[in-house]
Amino acid sequence: MKRLLSFVLTAALVGFPALFEDRLQNAGQVAKEIIDVPDDIPQDLLDSAACVIVLPSVLKVAFIVGASYGRGAMTCRSGDDFRGPWGAPTMMALEGGSFGLQIGGQATDFVLLVMNERGASSILSSKVKLGADASAAAGPVGRNASAESDVSLRAEILSYSRARGLFAGISLAGSTVRPDNEANERIYGKKIPAKDIVLHGAVPVPPSAKLLVSTLNQHSPKNKSK
Repeated sequence: MKRLLSFVLTAALVGFPALFEDRLQNAGQVAKEIIDVPDDIPQDLLDSAACVIVLPSVLKVAFIVGASYGRGAMTCRSGDDFRGPWGAPTMMALEGGSFGLQIGGQATDFVLLVMNERGASSILSSKVKLGADASAAAGPVGRNASAESDVSLRAEILSYSRARGLFAGISLAGSTVRPDNEANERIYGKKIPAKDIVLHGAVPVPPSAKLLVSTLNQHSPKNKSK
């Protein structure tokens, strides 16, 4: 039994890094698939964003009381003014719940645009409740949607979802988002605050995150916010 337990624990520890690397790779694939379609996220909104959070395959399960649980990654433009190239990501966690007469389960991809420095700093510092600690709204969709719209000007975070091939803006008010510090330690090999990863450039972009970062640098190389 001791040998078996030792084997299981060793296998788990060896497998953990690959698990987190898969999350980063999946986040990059979701970002590429969504950003490559011009009728999904408006280009001017992406060009105005300070950071992007990608949460692939968030599991939503409901039976009277609904709940969501997902893991992904957040990358920001480098530099104190968020105007440099996109940098190394921090791993992120999304948790939330909703009440109502509902039943079923569904996996959904989420993309969140963090539109300003205040929203980015809040998320990187601690757990943030969307709609309470940080203003959040369903993002407008389509190439003709404008960053000057009222919803875009008011919200610190714009949220989008893709499920069963359908893409739309969605409200995540009531859900919480936070840095996944355990996953960061597994990815980068040491304990390191999310702020140091994202804002201070303390680590290079890991190979598993290159698709995510290169996709954003290709499609939105400059911050065009005012």
